[in-house]
Amino acid sequence: MAEEIKKEAPANFKVTIDNITIEVAPGTTILNAARQIGGDVTPPAMCYYSKLQGSGGKCRTCLVEVAAGSTADPRPMPKLVASCRTNVMDGMIVKNITSDRVQDARAGVVEFLLLNHPLDCPICDQAGECHLQDLGYEHGKEGTRYEFKRRTFEKEDIGPYIQLHMTRCILCYRCTYVADQLTNNRVHGILDRGDHAEISTYISKAIDNDFSGNMIDVCPVGALTDKTFRFKNRVWFTKPMDAHRDCDKCCGKVTLWQRGDDVLRVTARKDEGGEVQSYEGKPGWICNTCRFDTKNTSDWVIEGPTKINRHSVISQGHYVGLVKPKETIAEVMGGRDPKLLMDIHSVSGVNSVEIAALPGPATSKNFIPESKQE
Repeated sequence: MAEEIKKEAPANFKVTIDNITIEVAPGTTILNAARQIGGDVTPPAMCYYSKLQGSGGKCRTCLVEVAAGSTADPRPMPKLVASCRTNVMDGMIVKNITSDRVQDARAGVVEFLLLNHPLDCPICDQAGECHLQDLGYEHGKEGTRYEFKRRTFEKEDIGPYIQLHMTRCILCYRCTYVADQLTNNRVHGILDRGDHAEISTYISKAIDNDFSGNMIDVCPVGALTDKTFRFKNRVWFTKPMDAHRDCDKCCGKVTLWQRGDDVLRVTARKDEGGEVQSYEGKPGWICNTCRFDTKNTSDWVIEGPTKINRHSVISQGHYVGLVKPKETIAEVMGGRDPKLLMDIHSVSGVNSVEIAALPGPATSKNFIPESKQE
């Protein structure tokens, strides 16, 4: 009887990112390893999307410095590398926010991305949840050295629900990957080359497949906007709620953006990395029926408020899980009401009718003690 050969799983790799060591599985990229740590250690990513095959390596915002390649070869990598396309090695040491080279390079990348991007945040529907807006705030410069005229494009309707603002596009290619991998009939892509490159449809052919709305969710800027939500409200004035419904096309798990009882828009649920959540190992893409055609509260089963990072502008006014600080003064004072000990108005007389009737301000010069009042 032949002995069964058991294949042992390869041992995890230890990688140190900004002086924090973590163990990850072989084949993990530096970016995904940093996402497991979370916080400021995670490099920004404008083009990489873990649910889309082939994404990444285009925006260069996730550049990091590899101070030591591995335990076997501790030599540093001479150039900054894209963390979304570089796999970790055992013993690798990576610098992100602790590297001056990375911060300087990232500022240059942001300046490059903003060469043609318009400054229309006050009228853009993506304001408040725009990754480029966050990136520009953290790494952008006060002014631009670009002296030439910015490129402009006419607005284009690519279907009944989506409007394309090519002027805002940073060519991250995410939407083309969505159209290519979610449907069998892709009708849009990148046209031309260089500074003339643009995302468009073939002879303005409409995109009418059932999952075209997911291009809006993956767009990191305001290039692809929901025509049913345009100019209706600001995202920080709405309240996101988790909801679900029985749908024969998709998972049916969404986020409702409400203002009162009105559902202003419906989007797929996002994780901490800003990507669509996965359910049972599959991305939670939603169909156009759930996104555009079911905007009544009665169409959904409301689960509760969406958990939003408390530092996000979206969470203003409706923090989830916020606990009111416990009042401890009464316990320190043996249960006595602090107002009884600190209420001095009955003694000082500053609120008395006589003082209010005196001309001029109630200062110490015209203050009349209670003992001398008649």
